[in-house]
Amino acid sequence: MDHANQNYNENDIVVLEGLEAVRKRPGMYIGSTGSRGLHHLVYEVVDNSIDEALAGYCTRIDVEILPGDIIRVRDNGRGIPVGIHPKMGISTVTVVFTILHAGGKFGGSGYKVSGGLHGVGASVVNALSEYLEVEVCNGEHKYFQRYERGTAVEELKIIGDTTATGTTVTFKPDGQIFEDLVYDYEILLTRLREQAFLNAGINIVLTDKRNEEDPREDHLCYEGGIRSFVEYIHSKKGLEALNQEVIYLSYAEDATTAEVALQYNDSYNEVVLSFANNINTVEGGTHEAGFKAALLRVFNEYGRKYNFLKEADKNLSGEDVREGLTAIVSVKLQDAQFEGQTKAKLGNTNMRKIVDTMVYEKLTAFFEENPSVARNIFEKALSAARAREAARKARELTRRKSALESTSLPGKLADCSERDPSKTEIYIVEGDSAGGSAKGGRDRHFQAILSMWGKMLNVEKSRLDKVYGNDKLTPVILALGCGIGSDFDITKLRYGKVIIMADADVDGSHIRTLLLTFFFRFMRPLIENGHVYIAQPPLFRVSRGKQLRYAFSEEERDMYIKELSGPDGKGKTEVQRYKGLGEMDSDQLWETTMDPARRTMLQVTMEDAMKADEIFTILMGDKVEPRREFIEKNAQYVKNLDV
Repeated sequence: MDHANQNYNENDIVVLEGLEAVRKRPGMYIGSTGSRGLHHLVYEVVDNSIDEALAGYCTRIDVEILPGDIIRVRDNGRGIPVGIHPKMGISTVTVVFTILHAGGKFGGSGYKVSGGLHGVGASVVNALSEYLEVEVCNGEHKYFQRYERGTAVEELKIIGDTTATGTTVTFKPDGQIFEDLVYDYEILLTRLREQAFLNAGINIVLTDKRNEEDPREDHLCYEGGIRSFVEYIHSKKGLEALNQEVIYLSYAEDATTAEVALQYNDSYNEVVLSFANNINTVEGGTHEAGFKAALLRVFNEYGRKYNFLKEADKNLSGEDVREGLTAIVSVKLQDAQFEGQTKAKLGNTNMRKIVDTMVYEKLTAFFEENPSVARNIFEKALSAARAREAARKARELTRRKSALESTSLPGKLADCSERDPSKTEIYIVEGDSAGGSAKGGRDRHFQAILSMWGKMLNVEKSRLDKVYGNDKLTPVILALGCGIGSDFDITKLRYGKVIIMADADVDGSHIRTLLLTFFFRFMRPLIENGHVYIAQPPLFRVSRGKQLRYAFSEEERDMYIKELSGPDGKGKTEVQRYKGLGEMDSDQLWETTMDPARRTMLQVTMEDAMKADEIFTILMGDKVEPRREFIEKNAQYVKNLDV
């Protein structure tokens, strides 16, 4: 590795602006003040340690969740520079933690490549913490400084001598900022495992010390890098690989690297995950576009050359060549340009050409050298193309059938009168009794109701042609009006909000997962553009006389019981547990779940959909072992469910 400047010091830290706005508008910097933002704080600190690893100076990162949900991140990098900053006149450590946009990533020579949020990480975490303590070892001394709500409460001071180097950051998120202060071990583990795959050989250790009797620790180190990532996805989902080994392609020049690992499996679904400077670009971007374009070109040229594709055959489509593919695309570059505040899409145009050229040249060579592997994969793509053709015929049949009917909208749809999609919403409701309540309670002007009944098709084991003929999914496709798969056209969407409304029990959860997976696989732009929501019906009705409260959690239920029981606690309250939406009358359903002025809804993100897709594969796939593992691991969470 071409190391960055060995003498990383105060002159490499460039200052752009102050810190005031972060506490006022935290969402701008970490996305939200809910659970996602809380976990984001950890990623910001870890990203700084990863940058040290990318520069070649850090081999181990320890992340600990301490009692009280305090986080400690320790690395063995060079340690933040401790000298007086030439421009600011205060210690550089203080500058890094108290000045926004101060970091070694703004034209200083400290880093060639870095992730993080443009160097705002350390100061943002500090601003949003009740307190933060930093300890820096520079090979001679151990330095320490404490901050409270973003402000240093003491000067940086020497607290001892040491030959070690590295930085330790300990922080407690601020209860004045965050709605939720409890860290989820699994969420952190998933993200840190991702980082360990993307940075081959780095050693990340996650430890949970909140429960003394049952501490948990995971060591994450993958010498195989993104090859191991592909293998991990396949083993976790219980998928059989078609080709024996993961195909690995890479490119490196100056500070730019690109690597791709890919392997085909026995499923019909594609998983393409792309990363830029270790950040998951869930919305893709130039690197992912380059990969997909080159993959398609390689298949079609190879197919023509070796007569897999006859003269009369049409070219394969992108969907055909990506069926059953798991691929990781990871690029590292200077001056990465991300589109959108959440950094979900890479915008650097040169990256498309770099990845495209690399994949085209190296995958072509791989196919030439491994004809039997190429033939296997090609057979799968041809079979996908045949299924796509069958799907086209099924689709035309569906269209013709619906055109013959008096209306092309499904009979179970109670439509609204408003025609402007930006003002309309559709509730997809499971069960006829719930559908009846929803129809009676809605505002007919802008709310449509589509009742579904019975279990939907298991899309895990179905290709597009099966989806079109399915009597449970066809009404959804017809009602939304925008087609599916490669025919999807978001401009034809009939409702701006697509709301899944299911019971708050295991069956309801199953329906939600099925629908989310269906949207993720066949109508992905719906989720990417923020059109999909999950309704949040109440779990309990607490009443005393004419006083009435609806509770969405057990904690809320207990709070209302206390409130309605009166100061002496002797007032008799009645508690009703809603087992299903059908138990609510129309007025109650409107008041609690459908009235825009009072309801709570969750907007589904790509992250949520990917998670649903993964769970779905585990639970619905053919392999028993991953399913058993998942159920055993999650059985502890299935409690207090009145089913």
